[in-house]
Amino acid sequence: MFYSNNGIYYHNGRPQPAAPLCRDEARKNTIAHGILAAHNMAEGADALCLRFDALISHDITYVGIIQTARASGMTEFPVPYVLTNCHNSLCAVGGTINADDHAFGLSAAKKYGGIFVPANLAVIHAYARERLATCGGMILGSDSHTRYGALGCMGIGEGGPELVKQLLQKGYDPAAPQVILVHVTGAPRRGVGPQDVALALIKTLFPEGRAKNKILEFRGTGIQNLSVDFRNAIDVMTTESTCLSSIWETDETVRAWYAARGREDAYKPLQAQACAYYDGHCELDLSAIEPMIALPFHPSNAHTIREFLANAAALLAGVEEESKKLFPNCKARLMDKIRDGGVYAEQGIIAGCAGGSFENLAEAAAILAAGGRTDSGFSLSVYPQSLPAALALSQAGAGQTLLREGAVIKPAFCGPCFGAGDVPAANALSLRHSTRNFPNREGSKPNEGQLSFVALMDARSIAATARNGGRITPADTVDYDYTPSPEHFDASAYDKRVYDGYGKPIPETELVMGSNIADWPRFPPLPEHMLLRLCAVLRDPVTTTDELIPSGEISSYRSNPERLSQFALSRRAPDYVPQSKAVRAAETARRAGKPTPELRALLARVDADPETTGYYSCIFANKPGDGSAREQAASCQRVLGGAANICREFATKRYRSNCVNWGILPLTVRGGFDADEGDCIFIQNLRRQLAASSEAFEAVILHENGASTPIKLYLEDTTAQERALLLTGCLMNYYKEKEEMHA
Repeated sequence: MFYSNNGIYYHNGRPQPAAPLCRDEARKNTIAHGILAAHNMAEGADALCLRFDALISHDITYVGIIQTARASGMTEFPVPYVLTNCHNSLCAVGGTINADDHAFGLSAAKKYGGIFVPANLAVIHAYARERLATCGGMILGSDSHTRYGALGCMGIGEGGPELVKQLLQKGYDPAAPQVILVHVTGAPRRGVGPQDVALALIKTLFPEGRAKNKILEFRGTGIQNLSVDFRNAIDVMTTESTCLSSIWETDETVRAWYAARGREDAYKPLQAQACAYYDGHCELDLSAIEPMIALPFHPSNAHTIREFLANAAALLAGVEEESKKLFPNCKARLMDKIRDGGVYAEQGIIAGCAGGSFENLAEAAAILAAGGRTDSGFSLSVYPQSLPAALALSQAGAGQTLLREGAVIKPAFCGPCFGAGDVPAANALSLRHSTRNFPNREGSKPNEGQLSFVALMDARSIAATARNGGRITPADTVDYDYTPSPEHFDASAYDKRVYDGYGKPIPETELVMGSNIADWPRFPPLPEHMLLRLCAVLRDPVTTTDELIPSGEISSYRSNPERLSQFALSRRAPDYVPQSKAVRAAETARRAGKPTPELRALLARVDADPETTGYYSCIFANKPGDGSAREQAASCQRVLGGAANICREFATKRYRSNCVNWGILPLTVRGGFDADEGDCIFIQNLRRQLAASSEAFEAVILHENGASTPIKLYLEDTTAQERALLLTGCLMNYYKEKEEMHA
């Protein structure tokens, strides 16, 4: 696959280095530019203030979003807002608290005029595709895999506070993004599926941040050779390239897909104009794609399955070495997967918004039905992504085939994607057609001696592997008969079970507040001076949001800010929580006029006034925030008394936005960072400098050994609104203050 970050024109149906239009005019001819312009409330091409057509959240995020919005003055949902229940639908975890949150969600949908999708009806992105997406539309979701570009709808995944802004009828204001052309040609061969294409694309685009915060625009003759299910499953994985969003050309195949769902009016043809300019481009020849496997611990760690099998010993040894660095207390044993001339896994999962489509599961069933041996040591679970998809599989006979071949069919549920279902045994290798294979994403707990591994593969090769008793097998090497059949989409379950209250709020409805649902604590405004104690220093190249706040069953506590915060960095830096809580206690005493002797001594080293100098915890990480959009990765730090992240760069815009929205300073450094856990950093006149739009701050590191080192910290590319928000202490304070001013 070829990639170039040099600008290129798309003219007369193909990429070329020059064209009749000037670059600035041709930039306006992309599909992405047209959609952004139609949703932009700001003036000028470089300024964006976007209003979305619809919002969507799942049950890890919607309680906090609604609690924040109502604390900020919201009285009803101004646009369609869908609340799905697909992440915490295992109601046995944590007692009643998951179902309690679902009861809260239904009551909120009634009170504020929302749409509520009960548990196990659909995963979040399946429902959005089936009922919410429109060609030329934009949807904002509180899940990082909010991607509906193959349906002509730009989806963006962000932290909850960005949805709060939309609920308060404010804008979303990213920097004007670059647009990357993905030129699609050829046709996939038998046995190659959308996950294979996606992994090859991520392998190309993720390195060096080639797609970071950009929009991928898919064009070319190869698109017509793909079904909508195939396109959707590629599209949802573009998140793993760290792009901002994606958009595809639409055609009669997309029209037919909408029509089959009774929504043909949501369709319109999307084509970039005759000559469009792109800031970079990628050549994606579908005919050249082979079955792929992404080894732990990232989807970009991808190889063809043939390459992997030929070099399994070296590649698995590399994963073991990486495991030692991440989890020194666990002993990884992957070399024992190599035996009898092959490499064996213990588990296969086909699930969620990436894997659980009708087409993926139907073809997997055909591969299993073609025969071969089975093995009780290899389990296979499949999760259709919605009840309509499960019903279609049953009507087509594929559901019966899956059951007959020993696959276990489970309800629509996102758990395998974040560690809340089908957790493998220690040192087991799980093959998954799902979204991620980050550390602990499968649900193991290394701090308790548990460690297992996920490799990403396409549903077809997972089925081929199951057919061969767990021996990893590329699907293009097995014989099977499969003729794509039309999916008979039946939305009866939605019609009977989904509550649609959009535009019909019932304000007198009482919110159902379960025992675990708690209001946010109050956060003080930014102090004049700040003393930061480093409570975690992470030197890894990248730190994921799953490391900042673990997923899995821990997310059941997401509606109780204090309780959830006790798990912050628990699998990565176990001492972070007690250290941060000690700082929080000292700051509480300082605000009460009783600074501790330790704090007095620290402030005396820089001649700082205890009355005007706040004391907060802080983390350093080289590149934090890859992965999930969950704002809890930032809010938990804030609840524990955190007020800053220091890093070389932020992995994603959404994590940086989460930090800002929760009043956490997104500070960066250049060059070395010679501070360790326990050291403090003092920033004088922080508030005054922030209000004056300063981007560079002189600071001093107070080492625990008594030495001091000057350092310069940066707060770059921060908007006026972000600075005002940081000054007030958090998004809730900012909007509450504005509401009081207008009262």
